[in-house]
Amino acid sequence: MSTEDQEAQEDELLALASIYSEDEFNRADSAPGGEILVCLDLPSHFKVLVKSNGAADSITDNFENTVSFLPPIVLNFELPPGYPSTTPPNFTLSCKWLSPKQLTRLCQHLDDLWEENRGSVVLFPWIQFLKEETLDYLNITSPYEIEVPSNGLQSWTQSPEKTFGAGEWPSLDKRAIQDVQSASALVRCILDFNEAQQKKTFDSKPFLCNICFMEKLGSDCTHFKDCEHVYCNICLKGYFEIQIKDGQVHALNCPEPKCTSIATPAQVKDLVGEQLFSRYDRLLLQSSLDLMADVVYCPRPSCQTPVMQEPGGTMAICSVCQYAFCIICKMTFHGLSPCKVTAEKLVALREEYLAADDEGKKFLEKRYGKRVIQKAVEEMESMEWLEQNSKCCPRCGTHIQKIDGCNKMTCTGCHQYFCWLCSSTLNRGNPYLHFNDPSSACFNQLFLGIDADHDFFEGDVEDL
Repeated sequence: MSTEDQEAQEDELLALASIYSEDEFNRADSAPGGEILVCLDLPSHFKVLVKSNGAADSITDNFENTVSFLPPIVLNFELPPGYPSTTPPNFTLSCKWLSPKQLTRLCQHLDDLWEENRGSVVLFPWIQFLKEETLDYLNITSPYEIEVPSNGLQSWTQSPEKTFGAGEWPSLDKRAIQDVQSASALVRCILDFNEAQQKKTFDSKPFLCNICFMEKLGSDCTHFKDCEHVYCNICLKGYFEIQIKDGQVHALNCPEPKCTSIATPAQVKDLVGEQLFSRYDRLLLQSSLDLMADVVYCPRPSCQTPVMQEPGGTMAICSVCQYAFCIICKMTFHGLSPCKVTAEKLVALREEYLAADDEGKKFLEKRYGKRVIQKAVEEMESMEWLEQNSKCCPRCGTHIQKIDGCNKMTCTGCHQYFCWLCSSTLNRGNPYLHFNDPSSACFNQLFLGIDADHDFFEGDVEDL
């Protein structure tokens, strides 16, 4: 190798290293050469269609997506001793979404560029052509259809006549490599690369946060993909932390007024950290389970495991502690025996049902059953009527309705005398003493509330 060629090669490699980043240019260690990844500038709203002519990839037969980036064209090269004075670089050209015929055309054009620039360094003109002119040179427009043979790369290297037809194989350049094994692998590669490049581009751009009104790089911001709004991580972190601590896990959306875009779990985790994210994840799961009519919680305070109730019944069995319980009263399952439901539970269930909209009523009827809901409503109506129209015996608790008569009542359940006005028990030997005692609050009120033409001395009662 002449000194001039050696210096020209070294200068060219140094120039490439200064122009392109480490992600784009990788210089070889053992010999003069390297690898260059050429990422094309695609038109906006560039649409890609991937088709496979094999049954194994039938899932991708109709794959269609709009992308901003496609995987790069990879130029591997080695500089021979006679370069650039007499000999061109040795190279291969590989790509996942260009066919061998398309890559062959590019290889031939690189050879033509060498002939035009013989005696001069040619790598930079090659790169510029691949980056800026590939789409026009190959007449690639949107929508761009990519057809992948059933066996990927092997199908055309091993059986070219079957794949491309007789007589076409000699026209394919051995330096042209379609580096893909299947349509499904190509789809994954396209989507992953497009997402990675979009994030790389986003991270390097400045954005204005509409909360703190400061301009920050995208690497310090969060991007809501559905609405395209961007906020800085510091502001969004504080906003999300407050919402999670308050239990508002369904409110982790874009702060823009009237915007409904939801933050992804990955975005939430990156912003609030592992500990607070665990709380968010737990509350989100719990709120989702609460919306399921066939899911209840184990009533044991030490368990509280979500439990699927038995279809069409009121029994549920906890999968953790094996507790079989009634979903109505939360006590041990009692079969056909009536629930020992407290008045408070009935009131709560009735009020929840009456206050709910149509969807809420259907949800409660599905969870507890229409019969149980109807029973709760009817029993509460009966209890409200009893509270308004009767009083309980102070001894046995029997509901007594006063139909007429004086205020000295006799319980039909236990035959205890009691005062209708203050519910005090009365002396069995002299029940009227209560009304004749000046110190009593009911003094001279034995006939209070009775019409003047009535002369009852015993309260007429009805046992309810």
